[in-house]
Amino acid sequence: MLRAGVDIGGTFTDLCVVDSDHVVAVGKTLTTPNDPSQGVETVLAETLERLGLRFADLELVVHGTTLVTNAIIERKGSPTALLTTRGFRDAVEIGRERRYELYDLEIENPRTLVPRHLRFDVPERTLADGSVAVALDEPYVERLGRELEESGIEAVAVSFLHSFTNPEHERRARDTLLRAAPALRVSLSSEVVPEIREFERTTTTVANVYVQDLMARYLTELHERLGRRGFDGQLYVMLSSGGIATIETAKRFPIRLLESGPAAGALAAASYGRAGGHADLVSFDMGGTTAKLCVVEDGRPLVADEFEVDRRYRLKRGSGTPVRVPVIDMIEIGVGGGSIARVNRLGLLEVGPDSAGADPGPACYGLGGTRPTVTDADLVLGYLDPGYFLGGRMQLDVTAARQAIERDVGAPLGMSVEDAAWGIHTIVNENMANAARVHAVERGKDPTAMPLFAFGGAGPVHAAGVATALGSPSLVAPLGAGVMSALGFLTAPLAFDFVRTWRCTLDDADWERVNALLHEMESDGAGLLAEAGVGGDDVDHERFADMRYVGQGHEVRVRLPQAELSDGAELLELFGREYARLYGRRGPDVPVEGLNWRVVSSGPRPDLELAAVAVDASSRPPEARRAAFFSALGGYVETPVYDRYALRAGARLAGPAIVEERESTLVVGPGQLVEVTPELSLHVTLEGR
Repeated sequence: MLRAGVDIGGTFTDLCVVDSDHVVAVGKTLTTPNDPSQGVETVLAETLERLGLRFADLELVVHGTTLVTNAIIERKGSPTALLTTRGFRDAVEIGRERRYELYDLEIENPRTLVPRHLRFDVPERTLADGSVAVALDEPYVERLGRELEESGIEAVAVSFLHSFTNPEHERRARDTLLRAAPALRVSLSSEVVPEIREFERTTTTVANVYVQDLMARYLTELHERLGRRGFDGQLYVMLSSGGIATIETAKRFPIRLLESGPAAGALAAASYGRAGGHADLVSFDMGGTTAKLCVVEDGRPLVADEFEVDRRYRLKRGSGTPVRVPVIDMIEIGVGGGSIARVNRLGLLEVGPDSAGADPGPACYGLGGTRPTVTDADLVLGYLDPGYFLGGRMQLDVTAARQAIERDVGAPLGMSVEDAAWGIHTIVNENMANAARVHAVERGKDPTAMPLFAFGGAGPVHAAGVATALGSPSLVAPLGAGVMSALGFLTAPLAFDFVRTWRCTLDDADWERVNALLHEMESDGAGLLAEAGVGGDDVDHERFADMRYVGQGHEVRVRLPQAELSDGAELLELFGREYARLYGRRGPDVPVEGLNWRVVSSGPRPDLELAAVAVDASSRPPEARRAAFFSALGGYVETPVYDRYALRAGARLAGPAIVEERESTLVVGPGQLVEVTPELSLHVTLEGR
């Protein structure tokens, strides 16, 4: 009864294998950018062979990928057209009519996925109440479908005005298109994101169909590749919201996979936080290409309703294409182990956001990379063992790392290689701490009151520096930190979320209609879960509503009772409490309206005993020493190096120290204290905290 979680990152592909209740093995290999499924097959084959197992022994594989995000950023999707209500074809480009950077005279607007000559006005009009003002011109749609197919268009997004209230015109348009051109892929806004706000609904629908063929081919190839190896179990995919879905659902709604890999890491952090008594924490995932930070509250990662992809300016909200799907709320910055360091035109040291990735990789990998990276700096500082990277399966070249840093950073700045490496390491820590601070404060959280949960291949190396700069009281690094996102896939239940827009004030709402909407969504959720073999009492439905004071432009999410809704007074009280929690007081004495009604349908959460982690035995000595750089101690000092697998619950260590496992390394600074928790995580108390 083995289950496997596989995470494809920009540099490494990670694997975690569990049996009925605990981890039995982890694995890591370089990502294969040209065909990511090859890396998945490789890491599974290597790990299963090490365990003496076969692909047929796997009951379940849960997979996460950034393929959707990369395809949108790199413009590698299908040639796509857009059908809109007559007069509205430019709404997708007009957007919100806001400048995300007021004083930038050379501001770049987000790029549309569909150029203007492929956006078409369709004669039709549905009003806000769902009534039809102008009937759909089906002959026009039929002629258009034939012309699009003849022109090489492969995908069509249909986003008509007010289709979230009455989807009939969109459905008839799809049927007409497919009669005229059966090979077209068609996505409807009323199915992809059936809620108010035309601009976001349209951009999301376009993005969905733009990557649909790419993801369908990829998931089919992955399934067939594993099948050729003997795998005949279930293949699931992680959603951006933290649930998992079948590949059939993923093929239909690939836009829901936008942030699937990073979401898994946040879920793993939340699971370990609950096990260790840290219901509130900051999740810090640093891999080879990016670092992801997420606030976990009351044992759950915060979830947002919208995500911006392909931002022109990474930290500027509004500079990217909005995608209206539930996504675990995190900030992602271009800083990872492969991030390239350089001296800019002003003579200042900067790191990232560009990355050496897996090919050619950092200079120390010896795979053709020549530019200095964060990993090169960490190696020069003595934090990484050149002979034990990936458990000794990959040798690092210290000389190449030193030469790259000296040539591109040290010599231009007139400093030693060691000081240049320390500068790279420190700048990265400060950048990540600043991003985490802003992310937490914007969500009303105090980062100085929450521990930092560090994982990813490079996360534990930098965690102490980031936590110190952030003001965190402590940090936690789990066993298997380097592949923790892969474990996160196995802590998530099968789940999917639904939304319907119906605007009504709470004092005169049509509760019969609201209840019908909720029941409809619950029925859809039960149907999807039944396709995956989950049914009956194993299905759980959570209800929510987006509410606001009449006249406001934004909503507050409120959890609804499970009983039938019949009175607005209870919902008004629930809204008032949530509003006061967010803003410190209740709002004005004006009516409150409900806008979007939501249901999250999920199966049972997998039962994984984090306190009973099993690992491969290590043949390394339990403690060694090597020179490592600590600025507070004046430079390099002989530092104890501990074998992570030899440490048992209750063990205590004092910094400076280095704790090594195959996929990651924890660096403990001077004055910091380490204790091994019952679930074998390393809890580090920072100096003076």
